[in-house]
Amino acid sequence: MNARVEPHLLGQLSNRHLDALEEEAIFVLREVAGAFERPTLLFSGGKDSLVLLKCAEKAFGAGRLPYPLLMIDTGHNFPEVTDFRDYRAKQLGAELVVRSVEDSMKRGTVRLAHPGESRNVHQSVTLLEAIEEFRFDALIGGARRDEEKARAKERIFSHRDSFGQWQPKAQRPELWTLFNTRLQPGEHFRVFPISNWTELDVWQYIERENIELPSIYYAHQRQVVERKGLLVPVTELTPPRDGEYPVTRTVRFRTVGDITCTCPVASPAANAAEVVAETLAVEVSERGATRMDDKTSDASMEKRKKDGYF
Repeated sequence: MNARVEPHLLGQLSNRHLDALEEEAIFVLREVAGAFERPTLLFSGGKDSLVLLKCAEKAFGAGRLPYPLLMIDTGHNFPEVTDFRDYRAKQLGAELVVRSVEDSMKRGTVRLAHPGESRNVHQSVTLLEAIEEFRFDALIGGARRDEEKARAKERIFSHRDSFGQWQPKAQRPELWTLFNTRLQPGEHFRVFPISNWTELDVWQYIERENIELPSIYYAHQRQVVERKGLLVPVTELTPPRDGEYPVTRTVRFRTVGDITCTCPVASPAANAAEVVAETLAVEVSERGATRMDDKTSDASMEKRKKDGYF
């Protein structure tokens, strides 16, 4: 017979686990500040980047971030998220740099195959242009290894060559929290302080720290259509196709991104505690359950990352 663990002991174990993850993230954030000349923190206004921002506040003190925030805007982001991005950056007194895929389109460096094509994949071009413009040598991101297979292959300090490309077979070893941060001219690092966190860890931390999030992360009414096993939000960018009929459902977003490829899930969870309970029971990763553009093949994300994607 299995011994019963008292709820208060489970809470203590959870807090110790979160404390260890937080400590690692803070260590990495400080390591970046000390090792690089021109780092930046990728900030979308999404839950993972908001958790990162909370860890950065603890690492350096509120209003004392040693690097700017960087957002690559497709122009097709949910307004609730971009509005919250601006609000949180202003609240923190942080420098916010926004670079747009639309500007890359005007320069001719991004060309869409057709007007309705998702701009999500094209963020790589705009990101690499921002790196060149500001000469960033380290970009801190909120990617986690549990999101999908390609991210699981990546180190916490992920080297990028002078073309911004990732070489999975040429990654540097990371032993005993020792990181090789040497760079050649034109190279940079992508750094993932919450790489060892899971979606459940993130939500437990959000609950514990009472982190404010954009409203679409919680249950709300939205018109959707069912398509390929996903709930596609009905918007000007994603209208119903022939034969599809919108229905109003109670949904929330597990992850947020470009409107053209991000789907909500049916959910009544109205706060972080309810999302934690719901996350304990899910069997599909958040990207697998919500991202249309990742369903093309198992290798789609890995190819993007090799080309410079987040």
